[in-house]
Amino acid sequence: MKFSRANLLILAMKLLGKLPLPVAQWIGRQLGNIGSLLPTQARAVTVTNLEMCLPELKPSQRRAMVRKSLQHTAQMAMEIPLMWEWPVDRCLNLIREIRGLDLLEQAREGDDGLILLAPHLGNWELVGLYFSSRYRMASLYSPPHLAGFEDYMSRVRGRSGSELVRGDRRGLSRMVKLLREGGVTGILPDQSPVKSGGVYAPFFGIEVRTMTLASKLAQKSGARLLITYAERLPKSQGFRLVIKNCEPGLDNPDPVTAATALNLSVEKCVREIPEQYQWEYKRLRHRPPGFPNPYKKQKKTPEDH
Repeated sequence: MKFSRANLLILAMKLLGKLPLPVAQWIGRQLGNIGSLLPTQARAVTVTNLEMCLPELKPSQRRAMVRKSLQHTAQMAMEIPLMWEWPVDRCLNLIREIRGLDLLEQAREGDDGLILLAPHLGNWELVGLYFSSRYRMASLYSPPHLAGFEDYMSRVRGRSGSELVRGDRRGLSRMVKLLREGGVTGILPDQSPVKSGGVYAPFFGIEVRTMTLASKLAQKSGARLLITYAERLPKSQGFRLVIKNCEPGLDNPDPVTAATALNLSVEKCVREIPEQYQWEYKRLRHRPPGFPNPYKKQKKTPEDH
């Protein structure tokens, strides 16, 4: 067997997938601690995002938030092999509590489809497993850059019945069809889209390029909208699945109004558990003309040391 980079990564996923949750999360926390002490890009991006999005934090609070965020992001990275390699039932048994189940039941009344927004908050892989194990579901994904890894990723993510569709015209048509048939689709709403697929709308008070996909799907299919995340509980106790209503206006035909509602929906969830948000992502890199990319030529301040 030829050990390509993809094969080596798959082997690593399978080996890490044998870990119990407490060990995987412990390793993640240690990696996060190390990352918070080194001048890494992830740390620099986290500092920038927190300075811009949560300026009310005092320097000591921001330093603590940087460390916690890096810890949770590393824990998420260590949890992915578990979510991909464990039996589905074992993964679902990690959900200790569900909040907002009544909202889900109301949304599933009738023949309407359901669009689930799952931001990069807590463990979004577990969210996908939970809903795909219960409903006919399709999730949008971007092919990995590593050749040979896509088949493995599609197989493990789809083992509970979820249909993975690419974010191209054919995939979007498939999602609209599924929603019109009363199915469920999952979308990561806080990604920075290509220029043609977004508009500028405020996120934590900052104008950033925001996707219009969710609102377009809702308008074309008549589907309902909910936002959800799996909160990581302390001491490796598992996760709390939270389901919430989205902000009004997300299905508005005006793209800026809809994008503003989408960002506010994500923001309100993030403010519930800000340390579990993936602040390491360059969410603010695409801003309106005249606004610089905040991640270029970042300057350190004394409080960052």
